[in-house]
Amino acid sequence: MPEPIIQCENLVKIYKIKDIEVLALQGLELQIDKGELMAIIGNSGSGKSTFLNMIGGLDRPSAGKLIVDGKDLFKLSEQELVAYKRNTVGFVWQNNARNLLPYLTAWQNVQMPMLFDSAKKKKERALELLEMVGLSHRKDHRLDQMSGGEQLRVAIAIALANDPKILLADEPTGAVDAKTGAYILDMLRDINRNTDLTVVIVTHDQMLAKKVNRVVTIRDGKISSERLMKQSYRLADIGSFTEETETQDEFAVLDRAGRLQIPGEILEQMGIRGNKVRLAYEDGKIIIQPPEAE
Repeated sequence: MPEPIIQCENLVKIYKIKDIEVLALQGLELQIDKGELMAIIGNSGSGKSTFLNMIGGLDRPSAGKLIVDGKDLFKLSEQELVAYKRNTVGFVWQNNARNLLPYLTAWQNVQMPMLFDSAKKKKERALELLEMVGLSHRKDHRLDQMSGGEQLRVAIAIALANDPKILLADEPTGAVDAKTGAYILDMLRDINRNTDLTVVIVTHDQMLAKKVNRVVTIRDGKISSERLMKQSYRLADIGSFTEETETQDEFAVLDRAGRLQIPGEILEQMGIRGNKVRLAYEDGKIIIQPPEAE
């Protein structure tokens, strides 16, 4: 069985804004296996970026259980958290300004996270990473001499500089065109296969999401459904996938109490307006029906 690298149980995050408390995560349950390439999707405010920030050590959970690479993130001291962020996770932001220094070349940017290595080792490692993302020929160029897609590839190289076990990408293709986005995903798939790196992507891009092996949907701070890639597509050329290609099967997710979330659009199609439904078990199937009119 695959070894889990991220384990969440009943994860809760509450933000306090002035006198208002906002519940960003409401008992989220999720396990991510070592070496997985997966995506998290959801509407704005669903809690997906909050979850990514907590895995990245940028935000502390309010309650529940969050263990990453054997480390209990509730119990880490500030010093241990700094070491965790430096050695366990690499982060790629949608906004390249958070990843890159504009006055440095690509080669110099990639060397920045390697604070304690010798100058020779930093240069060798930076060149190796730029070759990995297909940019060794642009190593001496600054940001204003690169396209948005090239800047994103430099940002990925920076995130990999300290050889992390998990790569976190927050809307990595949000600022590039579809062709560049497909190239970036191909590159992440190759890195995932060749290094056994765990890759977690938060995205709104449905085409990108359908090209990974597992997609988790978060609604209202909980896991609502999962989509798993069909076996017949796992080794297929993802460049041939189109909007019409159904590459994944979708499953509703039960929580520990046996509850599931039914998407609002399905309830609307069923004509359910309140908070009650009728359940029946017939021929091995659970039937959900609107309540009878009084």
